[in-house]
Amino acid sequence: MPTIKYYVREGLLPAGELTHRNQASYDETHERRLQLIRALLDVGGMKVAEIADVLAAIDDPARPLHKVLGAAAHRIGGARVASDDSESADARDAVADLIARRGWRTRPSDPAAVDLAQALAALARLGHGGFTDLLDDYADAAERVARADLAYVDRQVAVEERVEGVVVGTVLGEVVLNALRRLAHVDASAGLYGEGSARARAERAEAAAPGAETGP
Repeated sequence: MPTIKYYVREGLLPAGELTHRNQASYDETHERRLQLIRALLDVGGMKVAEIADVLAAIDDPARPLHKVLGAAAHRIGGARVASDDSESADARDAVADLIARRGWRTRPSDPAAVDLAQALAALARLGHGGFTDLLDDYADAAERVARADLAYVDRQVAVEERVEGVVVGTVLGEVVLNALRRLAHVDASAGLYGEGSARARAERAEAAAPGAETGP
């Protein structure tokens, strides 16, 4: 695990108060920042250089909260590689239409919109182009989550806590949302396809019905 000296050298953590030539003391402010760095690194999956950019936004008193949110959000996502095939073009059109249809105050060039288009294009290449029909359902859920995230941020009193809340809610909230989605998938799949589901019971009844085909 990287040392505190490494974080200080990389500009992620302010230097402590020098007590001896090779020793420094750190207070609660340093400890809180260290916890944030490690959360973004270990849970959020961010790189050191990306964390440095986000922390610079946090520490800039002139940066509006909206801009800090953007600085954190733009660090989330995979590699963004432009493609010129028909699936990519259709996906970009679908995302642009979604943004316009819902009146979202963003642009198709936003990194999140690019990520979404790349995902939709990949689905189309696999024969799942119909996934775009679900976009508004996903958008409804995403809007509810976004409102919940920002309502949490707004509960913070101190400005620095609000700024930190924006980053935590954006980066770590992404992990929380994905984990909850996976848990909900397990439950929904068990209800639809599991041993006690109506579908499973119907299949067993059909197999047991007179005249049902049997193996050799």
